[in-house]
Amino acid sequence: MRTIRIHVDQMLSVGAELALPQQAAAHLARVLRLRGGDGVTLFNGDGQDYLAELIAVSPREVRVRVLDARFNVSESPLRITLAQALARSEKMDWIVQKATELGVAEIVPLVTERSEVRLDDARARKRQEHWQAVAISACEQSGRARVPMIAAVQPLRAWLDSAGERTSAMRLALLPGGELAARALGDLGNHAVLAVGPEGGFGEMDDAALRDAGFRGLRLGPRVLRTETAGIAAVAALQSRYGDW
Repeated sequence: MRTIRIHVDQMLSVGAELALPQQAAAHLARVLRLRGGDGVTLFNGDGQDYLAELIAVSPREVRVRVLDARFNVSESPLRITLAQALARSEKMDWIVQKATELGVAEIVPLVTERSEVRLDDARARKRQEHWQAVAISACEQSGRARVPMIAAVQPLRAWLDSAGERTSAMRLALLPGGELAARALGDLGNHAVLAVGPEGGFGEMDDAALRDAGFRGLRLGPRVLRTETAGIAAVAALQSRYGDW
């Protein structure tokens, strides 16, 4: 039987009783038609699964009691930060969803030299909130208990200026003429930062800035991949060699 997983944005502990978020409650009561005594799994991003049972079900509210807490073992030993140039809305949603399923720890939406998508501050904040919700939904589906952080939309150069905080990470940028193949990376450590360009790829100035920031070019074979394919393919390759696949 499929485990029903629900994200709740609050502290959880064994014995606690709480009302579920409205959207989740409506789905359980009206779509799945669960009843008192049925079980669900809650998570709040702290790395644990909280086993709970429904104690009250009505069209307006669903309340649960937490029965047990268990450490979730779905997180990869390889921490991956995916710095993804903005793609059009449906493609970006897909990237966030699949990257979350594949175990990425952080996603940074970037504006690059050749980015076709441009967002003002208000729209950027709304998209960030939307992508965070997409990541939460993907965690519910995939069994993760830690939700990837979706960073604010930012220019590539601004992000690179803060890259000094990640000095211990292997820095890789997807470049058609990259000097490294995925199968020849050598010792990667436990943290990789992967930069992916927009539909037209990184421009010359972006390429130079990435190189100056210590990024090495990674190639994924002889075929040209779309932006929504390239990053996901690279993440899968890294998880296969250094993660938990």
